[in-house]
Amino acid sequence: MTPAAVGRRLKGWLDRPMTSFHLVVALMSLLLVTGLIMVLSSSSVVSYTSCLANLGPKDGPQVCDNSSFSVFQRQLIFAVIGAIGFMVAVRLPVRVVRAWSTAFVMVSLVLLAAVLVVGKMTNGARSWISLGGGFSLQPSEFAKLALLLWAAHVFAAKRSSLGSLKQLLIPVIPVAGLIALLVMLQPDLGTLIVLAIVLGAVMWFAGAPLWLYSLAAVLAVGGMLYLATSADYRMARLLAFVNPAKDPDASFQLFQGLYGMGRGGIFGVGLGNSVQKWRWLPFADSDFIFAIIGEELGLIGAGLVIAMFAALAYTGLRIARRNVDPFAKIAAGSITVWLVGQAAINIGYVVGVLPTTGLTLPLISSGGSSLVVTMTAFGVLANLARREPAAAAALHAGGPGPVARFLGIHPPEPGSGSTPKRTAKKVAARAERRAEAKKRKEIAARERADRQRADRQRAERERAGRAAVTAESGGGRRPPVGPRDERSQPGRPRGDRSRAASSGADRPGADRSRGAGSRAGSSRADQAAGRRTKRGGQRVVAGGRAESRSRTDQPRSRPEQPPLRQPRNAPSGRTSPVSPPTGRGGQSRTRQPNPPSDPRRRSA
Repeated sequence: MTPAAVGRRLKGWLDRPMTSFHLVVALMSLLLVTGLIMVLSSSSVVSYTSCLANLGPKDGPQVCDNSSFSVFQRQLIFAVIGAIGFMVAVRLPVRVVRAWSTAFVMVSLVLLAAVLVVGKMTNGARSWISLGGGFSLQPSEFAKLALLLWAAHVFAAKRSSLGSLKQLLIPVIPVAGLIALLVMLQPDLGTLIVLAIVLGAVMWFAGAPLWLYSLAAVLAVGGMLYLATSADYRMARLLAFVNPAKDPDASFQLFQGLYGMGRGGIFGVGLGNSVQKWRWLPFADSDFIFAIIGEELGLIGAGLVIAMFAALAYTGLRIARRNVDPFAKIAAGSITVWLVGQAAINIGYVVGVLPTTGLTLPLISSGGSSLVVTMTAFGVLANLARREPAAAAALHAGGPGPVARFLGIHPPEPGSGSTPKRTAKKVAARAERRAEAKKRKEIAARERADRQRADRQRAERERAGRAAVTAESGGGRRPPVGPRDERSQPGRPRGDRSRAASSGADRPGADRSRGAGSRAGSSRADQAAGRRTKRGGQRVVAGGRAESRSRTDQPRSRPEQPPLRQPRNAPSGRTSPVSPPTGRGGQSRTRQPNPPSDPRRRSA
């Protein structure tokens, strides 16, 4: 198969209505499976050694026989919970998601405040609430999704007044500032960066002006520098990024990650054969799991992971572009920027192009709260993919496909989108009126085009007819003969004689007939030849009277000769003679006597 054929088939598949939904489900599944495999590979050694380190005086090594799967089992349980969250998010109507977004933000604020009181300190941050049994909850992860959905809902509801700075900033900025303050008190710089990315993405897709981004960027850089220098370990990370060789202890994690990726090469050392996971690389199953991917799967495996996140970026922006609902556009674009941006930061600090921040790789790094929230965000994205106009029409027309039937997803019901039920009828009526108006415009435009086409055809036919008449009469038409002298009809009134003469001059046939029967005032040769001369554009006829007529003013066709008017002194029963038909050569076939003259008119 040629590359052109492959390109055509790929384009045809991308043009299908349900492609966005299938891409979201496929990418989530691939990333989740990859993450579970890599968590099992990277955490087995740490799980086993941690179990041995925590043995009691009466416990034997056999207690830790199955401990190599402890982190993987916990991650698998959270994956099941995340699958439930995905199913709930993909089936919920969008209006319900918008209605619950405010409560979601309030619950997140309560949990962020509670973690400062009852949370446990881990790695210098009080960010987790212990649930018992080795499970914990990180409220800051839920705050990311809560802030995103609520801000998208607010901006979509106020989209007609976002030109005002007050409407743009209130109430989103105060609530986002409160969430950021609670996160800073933990403190958690990585989560704070992600919250800034989420807020910036929501405002961007809502249509915030660029000058506001410039101001926010200045404030964000200032805040990050303050937080980076306010704690010793964050300052050490920043200095290690600037000059890794100056402080090898602070750069130990970065160096070990680079060693592992360099050892993997192009094809890797094989799945499960990593050396860095044997307690050489700290947080090999969470923060630096991408280094283990590069070591075991090589450049090809790492490139495939990057390609999956690139495909996620394309799919999310495609969903945002193809939706017509403002909330769907803002939410889909912001979720995409959040997930892809977090992945880019994680990969960036693993390869040494960004400072180490402690962010996880979405769906791949170990972490229960992050996995559940990320899978729920994928469910929201898949739900918005089903709301695309083409996808909704396809689902209603042909029913759900195999993937949707397997997941138990039904076509979206009318009115279940982001538009409230009380306005659904108004929206439908407005859409119907717009469709009728559009149809009327199309009909009027079609009729106007038909009229114009008919006028053009009629004009062309007339032009062709004139050209044909000109071609027929241009070569062999005989010049008209001048009218008879007015004195040849002494009994006719002068006005009638003038009109008869003028009408006879306009009709060549009549001229020939009258010229044949005229009096001796003009010679027979002059009557037969129709003597003509041109003087300044005028025509001089045999009667001596000049008539202004050009060649183009001559009639193109021979009209019928109207009957002459009856003289006033004509006796009853007698009519005025009609010019007889002429034969060849202009000679009349019959000869009619002249009408009697009127003595009174002659004397006058």
